[in-house]
Amino acid sequence: MYTILSDYLTANQILMLGMLATFALTFLMLRHPFPFLPSDQGRAFAVNGSLSKGKLRGVGFTFVLCFLAGSFLFLPVDREYVIYAILLFAMMLSGYLDDAASTPWNEYKKGLIDLVISIVAVATFMNFNSTTVLIGPAELVIPGAVYLVLGVILFWVSVNVTNCTDGVDGLCASLSSVTMLSFAVLFSSVLGKYAMADFLFVAVLFAYLYFNTSPSTMLMGDAGSRALGFYIAVVALKSQHPFVYLLLAAVMLADGGIGLVKVFLKRYLKISILKNTRTPLHDHVRKNLGWSDSQVVTRFVILQAALAAVAFCLI
Repeated sequence: MYTILSDYLTANQILMLGMLATFALTFLMLRHPFPFLPSDQGRAFAVNGSLSKGKLRGVGFTFVLCFLAGSFLFLPVDREYVIYAILLFAMMLSGYLDDAASTPWNEYKKGLIDLVISIVAVATFMNFNSTTVLIGPAELVIPGAVYLVLGVILFWVSVNVTNCTDGVDGLCASLSSVTMLSFAVLFSSVLGKYAMADFLFVAVLFAYLYFNTSPSTMLMGDAGSRALGFYIAVVALKSQHPFVYLLLAAVMLADGGIGLVKVFLKRYLKISILKNTRTPLHDHVRKNLGWSDSQVVTRFVILQAALAAVAFCLI
């Protein structure tokens, strides 16, 4: 369809049409959700976790499908993009199956799935692109084996910290939108169609946020958060500035990453750190600092936008 539209419209006009169409499709699909989507059971360990009980869960299944539909209709896709789309669907599906399971999947099962999908994604990238990364004006050529390991780590971290951030109405979608828009604006000339895809995904997330702002009526679940983390990692690699992910996703890294580090050190090294700090951090600031859900989202988004401005100054 992109080829047909390009005969009559500019690339920017196609993108705007795609954003409007994808937003509308997502809104309608969420307004009339699939009947097989599960209901949330609540989480006793999370601050205000019981409030989510009974809400529609796993709607990431819906908005990822809408994003993929918009991509194939309004973007000039190639073989590399198709492979990423398949892997994005696989990551979303693994999250949805976990959302719908009567007993949540254990971390080893999800970790194995993450590992396989991540290896295929990085191998795909290396097949179509060089392993040269940019750090400011400097170029660094990374050996293939090292790049593969670092790329898999990037995917694992991105998937898991994005997943951990999904604990406050509107937080994960809002932070992911800021991160994707930052990559699109900073590296539009390098990203090409992936910058356009960023805007389509943000349009999808805006439609979702209509229903997910506090107090929400539906939740993206692992189907959405894991897929978002995967997609952000793809964009980070395609930007040729993967280390800038540390700034452009810094709030998600802090929010979810500290908890992952605490668990790892406690479980495998028997080391306890930050004993008086709840994780994710969004639980800590709500319980110990008295922040409301809206304050958490607004303040975290402002902080992430400020860090994106810092990244702009450094590049």
